[in-house]
Amino acid sequence: MTTAIDSAAPNQVRHEAVPAVCIVGPLPPPSGGMANQCEQLARLLRTEGVAVEVVRNNPDYRPQWVGRVPVLRAFARLLPYLFALWREAGRAEVMHVLANSGWAWHLFAAPVVWIGQLRGCPVIINYRGGHADTFFSRAPAHVFRALRRASARVTPSSFLQRVFAQYGLDAEVVPNIIDLSRFKPAPLREFGQAPHLIVTRNLEPIYDIATAIKAFAEVRKVFGQARMTVAGTGPELERLVALGESLSLASALSFSGRIDNADIPALYASADCMLNPSTVDNMPISILEALASGVPVVSTDAGGIPDMVEHGVSALLVPIGKPDEMARETIRILSDRSLAETQRAAGLAEVARYAWPRVREQWFAVYRRVAAGRSSHSAAATPAGKAT
Repeated sequence: MTTAIDSAAPNQVRHEAVPAVCIVGPLPPPSGGMANQCEQLARLLRTEGVAVEVVRNNPDYRPQWVGRVPVLRAFARLLPYLFALWREAGRAEVMHVLANSGWAWHLFAAPVVWIGQLRGCPVIINYRGGHADTFFSRAPAHVFRALRRASARVTPSSFLQRVFAQYGLDAEVVPNIIDLSRFKPAPLREFGQAPHLIVTRNLEPIYDIATAIKAFAEVRKVFGQARMTVAGTGPELERLVALGESLSLASALSFSGRIDNADIPALYASADCMLNPSTVDNMPISILEALASGVPVVSTDAGGIPDMVEHGVSALLVPIGKPDEMARETIRILSDRSLAETQRAAGLAEVARYAWPRVREQWFAVYRRVAAGRSSHSAAATPAGKAT
């Protein structure tokens, strides 16, 4: 359950001022926003010489058949997970849990808070769920008790920070990380009538891939040789394939399946525009990756996306569930070279805010502060203990 990451990273002297950290969250495979961020954060911290352990909450089932038995698979993961949390909470100076909404909160995040308290290890809740408002509006009191017991609450966006404030919870913003060394922005291509559009979200209802496909059908009326790649997996595949066929897009629409994280930069390098049709979102890594690759973005204005990009400046934003408007803005950016160049430059400037050298210092500050609070508490408690 405790996982080593990037053991081949160069050995460096640990930053003495940065406490030892236990990061709790999912890891690839499968690749995904939270899993990729967890892996990347641990790897980058280690390159800085920080002592890091990872407790993974999504390990493979062993034996594999356990994963097909609903109740049994929950216990097969939960018991080793709790044991690993208990062990690492006794070793780490700070526990940093990547948290989500729904059952993921109850199964994976809440135990970190309670175990951290029992073991005297401060906990940072790094809340990342786009469904936070819905979850909090229905959450029982013990969810808020756990949130308030955390030593720090951190969200990747001002959007989630505002949601927390609605429920009387303070939170600070430390944004998602984009490793700019992986993405090389190329000049805009001369694509003629054959632009390449991409969608890099999973095939799940909240990402509304159908809207992007309908928009693509309209784009094809202007750019007759346009093609689109949908990179992701999920339960909507059959329905989306059927939709593409009904719109006579079968030859131009490709469902590539899940693309390994290491291969994602090549997909962006081949793209002329990225569409993001999501209905619920926080701070999608896919938009940051597109900006870092110099690829123009047309996205819905869901959730925290307007906090990431500015309409008409670093991206083009449209209302949720409006394929005609998504098509119009896509045609606009593909047809206007000057606009595309301006948006590309603004996107590259914006994404620099999420580069590791800047985000690193923010995490270091949080870790130091939380660990110092623990030390102060311990120092204050010791004399009192002797007095009794």
